[in-house]
Amino acid sequence: MGRTDERGDAVRPDMVRRTLDRHGGRLAALAFLIVSLAPMSLLSPAPSRAADRPVRIVALGDSLTAGYGLPADAAFPVVLERVLKAKGQAVAVANAGVSGDTATGGLDRIDWSVPDGTDGVILELGANDMLRGTDPAMTEAALEAIITRLKGRGIPVLLAGMRAPPNLGPDYVRRFDAIYPALAARHGLVLYPFFLDGIAGDRGLNLADGLHPTRAGVERVVAGIVPTVEDFLQRLRKGP
Repeated sequence: MGRTDERGDAVRPDMVRRTLDRHGGRLAALAFLIVSLAPMSLLSPAPSRAADRPVRIVALGDSLTAGYGLPADAAFPVVLERVLKAKGQAVAVANAGVSGDTATGGLDRIDWSVPDGTDGVILELGANDMLRGTDPAMTEAALEAIITRLKGRGIPVLLAGMRAPPNLGPDYVRRFDAIYPALAARHGLVLYPFFLDGIAGDRGLNLADGLHPTRAGVERVVAGIVPTVEDFLQRLRKGP
């Protein structure tokens, strides 16, 4: 049967030729554009929304992370996030510090303290172990278990180290202080050797107990650790 147009009239060959003569150039150009762009749309996926979201960090620690004795806005994770954002870093730092927590306590709560979707963890534990005179081997074993659990979930760790005071004796100091460099070397972690660097023993930067930083002390801690955290963020963005 012969073809008809939309009004039902027969479509004659000469009508088709005239239509192509009038519009052929534009139709050909349109067809070329469609063919040219199709592979680009297939080979270039739409930008991922995940790439635009902040890097999600959990600060897992004890009272030094929690902000003991300070207003909420002066706690380490809050100050760290503020400083990083001022430096142009898209980051969100969650406070998973629990005052009085030991390395073993951190291990016991690791699954609910570090939710799915976390990009990295700043691990700051061990100070309470040291204050209680816990065998450094037990502290190291608990920290290693935390690191191993996080690595199993694909979550990198920045390890914030702690150091023992001289009054605990040279043998204890040697064994305790060796924990953090050994773990970092064994697991290929980013290491900040001493979390309280620059404020330990400074009465003007610690509360009356001599153990916990003041607001100014937290600012000093953050200023010291920020370059290491920036290196950590760079590693996170590069991926495995």
